[in-house]
Amino acid sequence: MSATQHIRCHECDLKVQIPLLAHRQKAVCPRCGYLLSQYRYLALDKILAFSLAGLFFLVASLPFDFMIFDVRGQFQTMSMPLSITTLVEQDYLMLAVLQILAIYVIPACILCGLTYLTVFIRNGQYPPRGAWVKKLVFTLLPWSMAEIFLIGALISLIKMQSIAVIELGMSFYAYLLFTLCLVTVVLYLDEFQLTDRLRELGEDRWQSAKRIPPSRRKTVQRTWALLIASVILYIPANLFPIMTTMLLGVEEPNTILGGVITLWRGGSYPIALIIFVASLFIPIAKLLVLAWLNYSIQTNSPSLRLWRTRLYRITDFIGRWSMIDVFVVAILVSLVQLGNTMAVYPGPAALAFSAVVLLTMLAANSFDARLIWNHKQDDR
Repeated sequence: MSATQHIRCHECDLKVQIPLLAHRQKAVCPRCGYLLSQYRYLALDKILAFSLAGLFFLVASLPFDFMIFDVRGQFQTMSMPLSITTLVEQDYLMLAVLQILAIYVIPACILCGLTYLTVFIRNGQYPPRGAWVKKLVFTLLPWSMAEIFLIGALISLIKMQSIAVIELGMSFYAYLLFTLCLVTVVLYLDEFQLTDRLRELGEDRWQSAKRIPPSRRKTVQRTWALLIASVILYIPANLFPIMTTMLLGVEEPNTILGGVITLWRGGSYPIALIIFVASLFIPIAKLLVLAWLNYSIQTNSPSLRLWRTRLYRITDFIGRWSMIDVFVVAILVSLVQLGNTMAVYPGPAALAFSAVVLLTMLAANSFDARLIWNHKQDDR
């Protein structure tokens, strides 16, 4: 890495000079506090090792049982591919596609992309289309939800343990190891350090992306459109059942709030609190915060810039965790299929709530935090 590099902060657009960093040293934006870079010794070697291990465990999670459901001698096994096919059979193709993308395809693309880049870099060669692959990896990162799915699986386990015996299969442990590898890769991954290595190897073949000044008008309009669509879908997501439980031929629909109340009354206070925060509090808070931030940009407000930037940073980070409830439904639908004795079916709110989560994530991505600081910029 060169002695010094200049970089523009992603959140406030300040041009910052970053010196050569030592092991575990960080470079932080002096204006908004955004973490620009952190150097870790042998980071690329560790990214390559954990990426390969993660891909191995991801493949290993496919052929075996994920969970085994036992109710008085009646068994139902769930494998990862079976969870997808069960959703398709229940006519919830979009929910199946969302699950396979979020917990398989996107994480696999991230690990494959990083493996591709690090193999070439370690050999002192510039990877063909390396800048494009790097951009793809960082674009996909917010949409990878392997750890959220795993927590959803644990919540499903706790929800059903009072009425059935749940055993964890080999695929569960393989997916757990895959998730740990993926989280470790993300921990060692640094966009600035990776970009600088590509620059050193690519020289004339690699060009840094041109800075495009943010357009207030387009950003505000796009964010408002996504937020309004989210609010509209949030109504059916809470009014209609997110899943229906059938026990001995009697169907019992459950809304998101109804599920929280049932868990609370049953004494599962931590799980009820997690579902309440992830499925009710976070979506509402995110809608309100993004609406306020967007309005402040629209009105050219110069106040509370640092506070607004930090609030946006938190909102952008926690938004995807609302998918926990959707994954809980998907797992229970795949696991509990015992005919008239007991079965779980997805409700119309599952799709509506998934759309709310995705639209709010898109709204956060479309919001340009640089406009908080570049408030005097003319519309384009």
